[in-house]
Amino acid sequence: MSEFYRIPRGADWNYGGAKWRLSRSKIDLFQECPRCFWLDNIKGLKRPAGYPFNLNSAVDQLLKKEFDVHRAANTQHPLQEQYGLAVWPAAHKNMRQWRENFEGVDTVHKQTGLVVCGAIDDLWVDNAGTYYVVDYKATAKPEPVTELNEPWQDSYKRQMEIYQWLLRHNGLTVSDTGYFVYCTGRPDAAAFDGKLEFDVHVIPHTGKANWVDGVLEEIKLCLDGSLPGEGKDCDYCLYRRLLRSEEDQGQGRLF
Repeated sequence: MSEFYRIPRGADWNYGGAKWRLSRSKIDLFQECPRCFWLDNIKGLKRPAGYPFNLNSAVDQLLKKEFDVHRAANTQHPLQEQYGLAVWPAAHKNMRQWRENFEGVDTVHKQTGLVVCGAIDDLWVDNAGTYYVVDYKATAKPEPVTELNEPWQDSYKRQMEIYQWLLRHNGLTVSDTGYFVYCTGRPDAAAFDGKLEFDVHVIPHTGKANWVDGVLEEIKLCLDGSLPGEGKDCDYCLYRRLLRSEEDQGQGRLF
């Protein structure tokens, strides 16, 4: 069995278990398909995982190291200077914890009792003590990514807004404006020569996190309720339904 796919998940990691927390990615899953969300968190039947993007992870780690040099020196990163941003990498005492996938930023949502968490990529701060959530993204395209205007990028914006909400619930003054450090690999270079060159752009996003509380209340109702109906545009729900149909018709093995 793949190391990336274990079902069903252990009961401690499901809703009601000692280790269960509502991550940023689970909130996004609920918004995609409440049925898949319920199966994941109640039954431990998560969707099959995509193959890990190790190159993207490497870019994230290198960016973190690069910004950490300036964090330690209390200096601006060249990108911050290039874009005329009066901010610096934040040297907050909790940065290490807030970046770790199985730790992250967390808070208890008072209205529902849900423990909500998420791991940030970076945090910048200005002279007034206002913090700015920063998220790193990497891709490869013929043209550099300079704006987030595709429907599938809406999840990136929601991700940032959840982080803003979490940090405010940890006592920080957080700007509605956050930044994506977007690295676009150049596939049209004349030669590879053992290196991949990137165009790097800082893309601002001014978001509103006022939707988060309402969605958390919907999630609580979902978790405490019965299995929701199939998602209208959910490929996973369609796949499960087609499999059940074939089995009901006695078609035997499909593969």
